[in-house]
Amino acid sequence: MYPKKELAQIVISTCHQFNIDTVVISPGSRNAPLTIGFSNHPEIKALSIVDERCAAFFALGIAQQTQKPVAIACTSGSALLNYYPAIAEAFYSNIPLVVISADRPAHLIDIGDGQTIRQENVFLNHILFSANLVEDTSQREFNINLVAEALHIATTKKGPVHVNVPFNEPLYETVEAIDSIISSKVKQSFLQLTSSSISTNNQVNFNELREIWNTSTKKMILVGVHQNNHELQQIIDNFKEDASVIVLSEATSNLNSEGIINSIDKLIFPLSDAAFEELKPEVLITVGGMIVSKKIKQLLRKHPPKHHWHVDALKSMNTYHSLSEFIQEKPIDFLPTLPVNSASVSTYQQQWLSIKKHRATQHKKYVASIPFSDLKVFDEVLKSIPNNAQLQLSNSSIVRYAQLFDVNNTLQVYCNRGTSGIDGSTSTAIGAAFAVEKQTVFITGDLSFFYDSNAMWNNYIPKNFRIILINNGGGGIFRFIPGPKSTNALAYFETSHQLTAAQLSKMYGLEYQPVNDFSNLKKELSVFYSASNQPKVLEIFTDKEVNEKVLKEYFKFLK
Repeated sequence: MYPKKELAQIVISTCHQFNIDTVVISPGSRNAPLTIGFSNHPEIKALSIVDERCAAFFALGIAQQTQKPVAIACTSGSALLNYYPAIAEAFYSNIPLVVISADRPAHLIDIGDGQTIRQENVFLNHILFSANLVEDTSQREFNINLVAEALHIATTKKGPVHVNVPFNEPLYETVEAIDSIISSKVKQSFLQLTSSSISTNNQVNFNELREIWNTSTKKMILVGVHQNNHELQQIIDNFKEDASVIVLSEATSNLNSEGIINSIDKLIFPLSDAAFEELKPEVLITVGGMIVSKKIKQLLRKHPPKHHWHVDALKSMNTYHSLSEFIQEKPIDFLPTLPVNSASVSTYQQQWLSIKKHRATQHKKYVASIPFSDLKVFDEVLKSIPNNAQLQLSNSSIVRYAQLFDVNNTLQVYCNRGTSGIDGSTSTAIGAAFAVEKQTVFITGDLSFFYDSNAMWNNYIPKNFRIILINNGGGGIFRFIPGPKSTNALAYFETSHQLTAAQLSKMYGLEYQPVNDFSNLKKELSVFYSASNQPKVLEIFTDKEVNEKVLKEYFKFLK
């Protein structure tokens, strides 16, 4: 059973041709032709999630893991606008997301018809391509080429695209098969597009770059958000043999080995301006996406390197306001072309590693001495996570706490750092858990968890999914960043509350356990990851006043 609507047949056939095998549908009437077609297609997995914002982040979590486009489909009107936060995240995180919206026909727009808004190009500032289809059988080839171009861009350029599909009534008529002429023309368009390649505008003098690299004595490779990549790990590891090179990464970089510094804030937060001026690199190479550490951004902007090269196959980022070269290459292709043993004598790497060693000693002493608090909880929780699990982190203070620890290098770590919002962290984590067989552990703060509570309103949460909810009664980060406490509006920044996850867990069928002290935390963690018939929530209550004092003293103690 397939929709009779030609536009629906075009969209479904093109998705199948471009190997889109998962679509997340939100219920509605105007998108009935899409729902009928996707749910009946034998090679497309159709999932149903009511809340469009959650549905989009759930799909984003799947695409994050598979690195393949995932489609989302909704009805007309404000339903589409609820996709926007996830679209922005996909745009800045290079995640392929195909947004398919049903629409009213053009003659019904802006005349007072219900559930009707201006949907064409609605995501203009955060979309790679907008395909506005027309419900006119004489425009069949135009529509096919437009959808194919959208899906080709999502696949090759790794980001969100929008396909807007107007449908006149009736909406529920069906046929037994997709029209063979449509299928044939879709295939032709697919073959034409996939035979082309992405053009680059690389005008870089590579010999000159290699000479600069070879003669510099202070070189830094800084890796932002990145997929787990064994080949890149090996290439980066080779640079540890060069005494003039230091590699800084973060938990979300998914690069971990001896000699790589992956807890940047712990390392540099206590550094004075004078100390960093001495340690600033002559050459900075950046790889991957967003960097969590605000401190490294501040220091590199204030003390800019002489040369900053960003290496990425798709996108240039001038994060530190000093970009001298955009090298439009995959890092695994460019980095091996640089000499590993520089001609110049240098102690640069050793200087950084000496600081790292001192910070690690101080960190261990401090954490052992502190009371029950967020920092103490993170130390225990991160040590408890089983090897080879997937770790998903929510934003705000959660991801920042994680950067203070050397995370188990068998874990793969993810966070929505494209826009750094708290809005869809739980939905993304559940989508990611759905996409992989390994156990997924999600660490979240209370505001992020309650904000996205509809994330659990679906039938696709794996039984081995684990939520660790650190509840300190509000937005604790606003007690740490400069500014909010100096005003008389702190209550509006941190949003104090007395909510717990107990009733939410019961409503959604999750096993729930609260924890209020360190001994109970250790006890519950010892059985938390074991097999169960339900996903589990471990809610850990901490005191915001204690958290504030502990973290402020922590950075002083590291010196």
